Amino acid sequence: MRSLTKSEWVFLAIVLVYSFIPAVLALARIPELLGAPPLVPPNPRAVIAPVPIILHILASSIFCLAGAVQFLPSLRRTRPAFHRSLGRIVVATGSISALTGLWMTVSYVFPQALQGPLLYWARVFLSLAMFASLIWAVIAIRARNVAGHRAAMLRSYSIGQGASTQTMLLIMAMALSGVEPLGLVRDLIMIAAWGANLVAAEFLIRRTSATRTFPVAVSRRASSQA
Repeated sequence: MRSLTKSEWVFLAIVLVYSFIPAVLALARIPELLGAPPLVPPNPRAVIAPVPIILHILASSIFCLAGAVQFLPSLRRTRPAFHRSLGRIVVATGSISALTGLWMTVSYVFPQALQGPLLYWARVFLSLAMFASLIWAVIAIRARNVAGHRAAMLRSYSIGQGASTQTMLLIMAMALSGVEPLGLVRDLIMIAAWGANLVAAEFLIRRTSATRTFPVAVSRRASSQA
C-alpha cells in the first residue's frame, strides 16, 4: 500500500466514508439476526429468515470495500498477484451479494410502502445484471480482455454500491420534506440511485477507453506520416 499515490488514498477515503453509513447500519443488525437484543429497530423479515440477510450484509460490505482497492492503478501495477487474489474474493462476495439480494426480493414479503412492483422488478433485474457482469468479468480476463474485464467489474461495482447512494438520497429527501419517503416516491429514489451509479460507471468506462485510445491513434498517425 506504500506505492499508492495521494489521489488513490483520497479515493479510498471517499469510498470508506461513502460506504460507512449503510455498512454500519447493516452490520448493526447482525446481533439481532443471531438472537441478541436488536441494536437498531427490529425487522420481522430478518427474524423469520436471517440467513440470506446475514450473507448479504457480510458479502456486500466486503465487496464494496475490497472492490474499491481493485480499482487502484498503482496496486494493479506493483502487486499483480495480490490484485488477482483479492479479485477472487471480490467476485465471490459480489456474486453472493447479488444472489442473496435476488433471493430476498423474490422470497420476502415487503409492505407496499417499502417496495412496490417497480422497485421489485428493478431489484430482480439489477441482481441478475450484477451477477452476469461479474461472470463476464471473469470470462473477459481469462481471455486477456483487460478493458472488458475492467468495464464489467465497474458496472457490477456501481450496482453493488447502490445502497450507499440510496442512503444519501433518502437522507436528502427526508431533510427536504421532513418525512421518510414511502411508496412510489421511495421506489423512484431507490431506482434513481442505481441509475446515477450506472451513469457514473459508463462515464468512467468511456473516459478510460478514450484516454487509452488517444495515444495509440496519435502514434499510428505519426508512423503513417513518417
